[in-house]
Amino acid sequence: MTRILIVDDEETIRLALRKFLRSRGYEVEIAGSGDQALECLAQESFSLMLCDVRMPGMTGVQVVPQARALDPDLAIIMLTAVNDAATATEVLSAGATDYLMKPVELADLQQAVDRALNKRAEQIEQRRLDKLIREEVALRTAELEREKESLRLMSVSIAETLINAMEAKDLYLRGHSQRVAELAGQLAEELGLDETICEDLRVAGRLHDVGKIGIREAILNKPDRLTVEEFEHVKRHVQIGLDILAPLFHIKQPLKYVEHHHEHWDGAGYPLGLAGEDIPLGARILCAADTFDALTSKRAYREPLEPLAALEHLRVDVGKQFDPCVYDALVRVVRRRFGSPATLPEAGAQTAS
Repeated sequence: MTRILIVDDEETIRLALRKFLRSRGYEVEIAGSGDQALECLAQESFSLMLCDVRMPGMTGVQVVPQARALDPDLAIIMLTAVNDAATATEVLSAGATDYLMKPVELADLQQAVDRALNKRAEQIEQRRLDKLIREEVALRTAELEREKESLRLMSVSIAETLINAMEAKDLYLRGHSQRVAELAGQLAEELGLDETICEDLRVAGRLHDVGKIGIREAILNKPDRLTVEEFEHVKRHVQIGLDILAPLFHIKQPLKYVEHHHEHWDGAGYPLGLAGEDIPLGARILCAADTFDALTSKRAYREPLEPLAALEHLRVDVGKQFDPCVYDALVRVVRRRFGSPATLPEAGAQTAS
């Protein structure tokens, strides 16, 4: 049964209203003051409260916000013998559903009770639907994220298969992409970048050389300096890689890093000749990681450099090929890995280059 609480300091009114509402099938409790009403609301659950506005002690105006705090779903109808527009506005603003003048016509009271209970039911139902919608959206969003991650992993796996096939043909490239991915991620962490960017860089590192599958092996393994025509052919590996990876539109940011990882801080790189901070930071990091690993790996045309010697070799190109801040991060990461002899430059010492 629907439970109603009647709050009025006049006993005759309380009893009369209780008799009428019980005859209409409601379960009714009564309270003679605002304090008593709040005690009832704290201990029991009601759908509706009929409350007098003017009572000794706590007034009905004071009861309304406290009652709503105890039960936000409680429907409230105020009763008063004084036609006071300001008071009506105040209680309705505080959360009362309706406002009736005494003496109340029973038919009007029944209509007001019906309206208040219907409005309460609609609000409860709307909240229930809103909650279901939020839960469904959250569930579907989680599913889409899982599907997106699965697709990303599958796509990267396919691309890595191409890279493995390419590296299998070239002894000097084996493991290069994975090492670059790990170092690029470490540099991003050293620079305090968001984990999403760190992960994007690891993905870009694994994919950055996929375009070399379209470069002639004779040029990749040439032990001598490349001719201008041969170097132009090698430069095409960036666009070849982007063409291969183009269907992986859902890893847009890593592809941007791959596209620009041969740009130089001074603008002398390729494919667009970007300079300084116009180059995406991820691409600048990838450039440093790629070059460092190339120097410390065996190639057909030279033996590998020791890591600390490679840092010295790279220092002359700080401010030219490399972003000084990225080089600083590279120095710190390599020092932790391999130690820091006195001959190694202090981080930041190269910024005047």
